[in-house]
Parts: sequence; C-alpha cells; structure tokens
Amino acid sequence: MSPSESYVMTPRVLSLIPPMTQLNTPYPSTAYLTGFLRSRGVTAVQEDLALALVLRLFSPEGLLALCAVAEAIPAKQRTPRVAAFLKQFEEYLATVAPAVAFLQGRDPSIAHRIVGRRFLPEGSRFSALDVYVDDEGGDPLAWAFGALGVTDRARHFATLYLDDLADVLREAVDARFEFVRYAESLAQSQASFEPLANALAAPENLIDATLRELALAAVAHHAPQVVLLSAPFPGNVYAAFRIAQAVKAQDRNIVTVLGGGYVNTELRELSEPRVFDYFDYVTLDDGERPLLALLEHLRGERPQERLVRTFLRGAEGVRYIDAKEPDIPFAEAGTPTWDGLPLDRYLSLLDMLNPMHRLWSDARWNKLTVAHGCYWKKCSFCDVSLDYISRYEALAAVTLVDRIEAIVAETGQTGFHFVDEAAPPKALKALAEELRKRKRSISWWGNIRFEKSFTPELCTELADSGCIAVSGGLEVASDRLLKLMQKGVSVDQVARVTHAFSEAGILVHAYLMYGFPTQTVQDTVDALEYVRQLFAAGCIQSGFFHRFACSVHAPVGLHPERYGVTLKPLRAGRFAKNDVGFIDPTGVDHDVLGQALNKALYNYMHGIGLEQDVRGWFAGRVPKTTVPRNFISRALRG
Repeated sequence: MSPSESYVMTPRVLSLIPPMTQLNTPYPSTAYLTGFLRSRGVTAVQEDLALALVLRLFSPEGLLALCAVAEAIPAKQRTPRVAAFLKQFEEYLATVAPAVAFLQGRDPSIAHRIVGRRFLPEGSRFSALDVYVDDEGGDPLAWAFGALGVTDRARHFATLYLDDLADVLREAVDARFEFVRYAESLAQSQASFEPLANALAAPENLIDATLRELALAAVAHHAPQVVLLSAPFPGNVYAAFRIAQAVKAQDRNIVTVLGGGYVNTELRELSEPRVFDYFDYVTLDDGERPLLALLEHLRGERPQERLVRTFLRGAEGVRYIDAKEPDIPFAEAGTPTWDGLPLDRYLSLLDMLNPMHRLWSDARWNKLTVAHGCYWKKCSFCDVSLDYISRYEALAAVTLVDRIEAIVAETGQTGFHFVDEAAPPKALKALAEELRKRKRSISWWGNIRFEKSFTPELCTELADSGCIAVSGGLEVASDRLLKLMQKGVSVDQVARVTHAFSEAGILVHAYLMYGFPTQTVQDTVDALEYVRQLFAAGCIQSGFFHRFACSVHAPVGLHPERYGVTLKPLRAGRFAKNDVGFIDPTGVDHDVLGQALNKALYNYMHGIGLEQDVRGWFAGRVPKTTVPRNFISRALRG
C-alpha cells in the first residue's frame, strides 16, 4: 500500500520532537497535538527524540563511540579539547552516568562530590569560573548560590561538564551540533534547498547514525501509519529531515508530515519538490484542522482537493491545497498530554547563573497557553500577519484551570510556563480568581506586555496565585522608537509596571532590542541609560539584548517605507523565506554597539556598574546621554 492509498480505519499517529530543543522539559507541540487527536478518537502517541539523542550520546555507550571517532583522528589534527578528552577518557566514562542521573534528579547525594571539584574531570568550560574568584581567593560562586547552595552549585558544575563533552562532540564529530539547535544554518532563511540536500546526502556521522537508530526504534515500538514531525525552529530542521529519511528508507508506506513554527514562518511559499522525497505532506499554521482533514483523506473519506493548508507533490510539481475550513476553536483543542514522554529523564541544567534565565533550562515546566495569538498584534517587528499572532482567541478561566488540574493529575507537577505571545491581563486576573476559588496551588510564569492594566493590586493578586516571574518587551528603551514600533507603551509606564511586579515579589525579565530602523547611536546610549536606571531602581532583575531582524511577515518587512529603510532583494529560491536584509540610512554599526550593550547588561544583572556613566561600556567615543539621571525615580513617584 502506498501513502496515497486509503486506510480502512483511522491511522495510528506518532508525533516526534526532533533534535534539538530544550532538555529540561518537552517542547509542547506534540503534547498539544497528541491530546487533541486523542480527544477526536485517534490513536496518537509521542516521543521526544531530542532528549533521547542527548541521553544516548552522553552515556557510557555514547562516550565509547565518541572515543572511537576521536581516536581515529590523527594525533596532529586533534584539537586541544579532543586531546584532553582522550587523555581523561576513563574519568569521563566513569562519571557521565552519575552526572546525568544527578541532573535528572535521580541521584541528589552525588552533589557533595561534584561541588568538591575532585569528581568530575574539568575541561575548558570550567575556566569561566575563574572570573568569579574574589580578591581574597574565596568561594568563586558564593555570590550566586550562597553558603547553602550545594545542589545548585553542583548542577552548574555538572552542566559545565556536559558542555565540555558537547565541545568534544562538536570538534570531533559535527561542528553543527549544539544542545538547543542542530545544523541551524542549513535551514534558517535558506532560499535554496541545496545545502540541506547535500548534508542529507552525505555519509552519516555518529550523531546521524544514533538518531537513525532512535527513530527506527520508535517506529518499531509504536508501529505508526503516520509520523508527524514538528520543527519549531531552524535548529530542528536538519534532524527532522534525517528522521524522515530513516523512516522512508525503512518503510515507504509510512506517511510523513512536517509542520511547526519553522514551517509556518519560513516555508509559506514552498515550491521545492525535493522536500517531498522525505515528507509526503507539509502543513501550515495550527495543525489540528489540517491533520483532521489529512486523516480523513487517508481513510478515503475526503478527496485530496479538500485538504486544508497542505503542501504536497503532484505530477506537475509542488501544490498547495487549502479548502479554507475554519480552525478548531481554541476552547475545543483539548488538553495537552505528556503521556508517553519520560518526564523523569529530563535534565535540569544550570548554564546561566542569572535567576530568570535559569527558568528556561532548569526544572521541568508544564507548558500551557492562556490565549491563542496576541490581543495587541500591532508591534512592527512581529509576525502580525501570520495566524499564530493574528488569530486571537481567549479561553474561559474555568476551562483553563480545568486543563491545569488535568495536567497536574497526569504529571504530578504543579509548575506551569504559559507560552503565550503576551498573556492578557484580564485573562490572568480571571485565572488568579479561579485558582483562588478552587484553592489550587501552582507556580507559573510567562510573557506579558508591560501595560498599565498591571496595577500594583493586580500584580499582588497574580503573585498570590503563584506567579513567580514575568518577561516582557521593553525593546528599544526610547519613546520615539517605541511609538514607531507601535509597542503601545512608554518608558515611564514600563518603569511603573515593572516596579509593581517587583514589589509583589515577581521576578521581571525585559526583552531588549538594538538595531531597529532609524536607531541612532544617541538612541542606543539613551536606551542603555534607561535600562541602567531600571536595574538600579529594582524594576527589572534580568534582561537580554536581541539584534533586530527584519521578517518578511512583519510590518517593517511588509511596509519598509514607513520605517525609513529599503529592503535588500531576497535571494531567489524555492525553499525558506523569512529574514530579509535592509539598508538603514543612519549607517550605524549596531554590531559593535551590541557588544557594549550585552557587556553592560551582564554586569547590571550582577549588580555591577550601576552607578557609572554608561559611556564607559562602549569601546569608542559615543555621545553623552540626554536622559535625566533621575528619570526613572521621577516616573515611579508618578
């Protein structure tokens, strides 16, 4: 039977998370789809091959295989890291299983040996600890963990240990490997499929072969007729294609389907027929409706011409079919399920000592959505023209807390990360009231907009409901640029809102941006001064500067003339299309300025340099800030 032939019954569906995503918690796409499909009577299962790959590579078996590859490299061609690994190989072999078990929370007592610095072999990653030694030669991490932080300190050391091994894997096996992405450059805004095709045609390396074995084991275990691969980021794409390649080589009759955030943003104009050597179908936007239509088609209940938001390859080339049926309402999408995922095997990594950043990599969080899309959907740098932003649907608090309770019952864990683009204040207030009504205790964090609806009273109410942290976009801290961005906030408003959250005991992380169209050096210096004052006033405790990238789906990419820039021509091609270059008449070297911004921010997060002139962070001469030194304190006084 070929993939185009029908099934008598609904096919068994296997959803896979391809490498690489987070290692502390499952990426939620398969949990959402599996829960939804089961609610519609479909036999659906899931596996996380990103986690499985790391656990196989960083095991005694995996290190023996890595050692064999490293030893095959001529001695004169080995990098210092690879040579050091081979020299200490017996120590690595003896410690990798205990280190991983500790990071999984299965062997906490080993923490005392790890913090003694005589148990784990230490490579170049540990040299970063030297910057924390004080003048008296005391404890290098006391500022971060205090006298009692044995477990946290050990987790950081064990994370550095895995980073050392990842460096060896990268230098001995595949330079494209990273813990949170794999071969990202092969897919990100690649107009041509050629680089990816060449990589897929190349002989397997150790990582490829391991991934193939894991993929085929999952298929053998579940015996699916349909395999769904969700690629949320460019760093998942190469592995997703490798998995599909292995599945098709094993059984051409298994239907393979590609979807996810990467597809939704970069493959909207897909016309490359070679993609369909690996995937039978590629679907856009929310997967529920396209998958139901596809399963009906495979059962012979729906003609191919009635598929929904689906690419396929026909006799004449790539076709896009969309019957334009309405999406499944968000309230009817069902409750995500983590059934089948090894929740006790995820790794609580501690790679960054900043308390907000560790939420992304430390501990396991149940990921859930308060509302579909964004209620604001005006920001000029955001993909507001795409469904995941533009289609806003709220969810009743009763339904949301029902889902929370079902997930707690299934996982036994009460921590939630709300993955909204921006959780609505009204919905969060209703959530807090419903949690209080049911006397349900959880911990939660998520992304918001720093808008005036978050009053001190509401922030206190959210803290009482379990909110431990929020992140939000301050972007370029400049009222002129915030207005150009259509952000809908001002700097003084952000100061008052973030201060209210902080006063309620909620950690605040600010997304910051540089390189926005028409941003001058003066704008950049002034933005850093605002940020300095926000840290000094205790309004924010964490932040990260992102380099602005222009997307073809955002207002800047759609209407560049409104922002004073000219777009560079996109490369011709039939594959990915997303980021687009632009010419800014200001001619500012934002990359050089970005180095200063990130250096300053790193120090501010550690409480360093909060009183010094911001010009001191920049390598060259920059103008004096025009921001009054007491701007934020005056804003807080109202």
